This record gives sequence, C-alpha cells and structure tokens, in this order.
Amino acid sequence: MTGDSLPEWLQPLAELAGSVEAEQLAPTFPHPPDSARPAAVLMLFADGDSGPELLLTERAATLRNHAGQISFPGGASDPGDADAVATALREANEEVGLDPATVEVFGQLPPLWVPPSNFAVTPVLAYWREPQQLHPVDTAEVGAIIHLPIQRLMDPANRFSVIHPSGWKGPGFDVGSEVPLWGFTGGIISRLFERLGWEQPWDDTVTRPLPEITP
Repeated sequence: MTGDSLPEWLQPLAELAGSVEAEQLAPTFPHPPDSARPAAVLMLFADGDSGPELLLTERAATLRNHAGQISFPGGASDPGDADAVATALREANEEVGLDPATVEVFGQLPPLWVPPSNFAVTPVLAYWREPQQLHPVDTAEVGAIIHLPIQRLMDPANRFSVIHPSGWKGPGFDVGSEVPLWGFTGGIISRLFERLGWEQPWDDTVTRPLPEITP
C-alpha cells in the first residue's frame, strides 16, 4: 500500500514513518540489546463513526502482569512468523479476531526496547479499510476492545502525566478505563503524534498516580 492510496489524514504518517528514529520514540531506552526477544504490535488506524480512530485493547483485570493496561494488539514473535508484520497480524487475529485480509500495512517504526520483558518491539503501521466487528478471543488475556477517536485522544482535557510508584513519570491519556493509557504504548503515541503535528498543547505538570487494579 502506498501513501497515495491512504486517506489524506494518514498520508503524513506514511511519509514520516521511514525517517523516525528510535531515540525520538523512546529516548530513555531506544535500542534493544542483542539478547532482546523480537515482538511486534499493530498500530491500526481506521475511519470511525467519530472520525479517524486507533484500535487499542484493555488487558484483562485478572492477569498477573499488566492487568487492566491499555495496549496495542501484539506480542512475541513465533518461529513461524516471517517478519514483524506477520507477528503483529497474527497476534491481532488471536487476541481480537482481526481478519488480516481487511488490513493494509503501510509502514513500520524502528524496534524499541521494553526492558522489564526484554522485548524488541516493532510497531507496525496499518490502515483498516474494511472495519468489522471485533471481540476478545481470549477473555483471560483481553478484557475489552477500544476504538478510540484520535480527536478524543489528543484532547488536552484527557492528557496528563502518570506517576508510577517507582517515581517514573510519563505521558498519560484518559481513555475511559480504570487504568489510563500510559507506559510504552502511551509514550509511542505521544511522541509520534507530536512529530506528526497532531498533538494539541497540554499541561504536563498535571499529574495522576497510577491506580492499582483489584481483581
């Protein structure tokens, strides 16, 4: 898929994707070590009822790790995956029933390191030309599917800085869930959308503590 065949609002992202550097998306830990395990996530954009939107998932509240967190569909690469695109599409199919035939990939971002899990995560950019009804396939892992309008995501009223119990501070988004959008996913969205010029001025001195999920 070429940038020219994308909707006009997505063309700047297709043009930018190839020039984005890891340091611009993850300034603290930009480059995965050789020991990192390959993984991929799907950044799936679509034209929704409320305008351009991004597909996100809410992790099940009963999970031992990352309970209730908001994330992109995705996960670790399998030996049979040809590349990061194959991993992202397979994981999205397994998690939310996404039909890969309805998805048109138009780019990738550089692999980014997630130190706690030692994953080298490649964000795969795609457009969902034929949106269909989705549902959590594995309810023990995925609690809900979120079709999030980008206009709402970028609304300054829904933005703040998250304070982790460790003292870490990073961008957060109120997406209507108990746990805000933050961490790896929130950082990619915040920094990438800022480079695209989609971001609206917001007050990063407004802070919220990270809530705990009680199963």
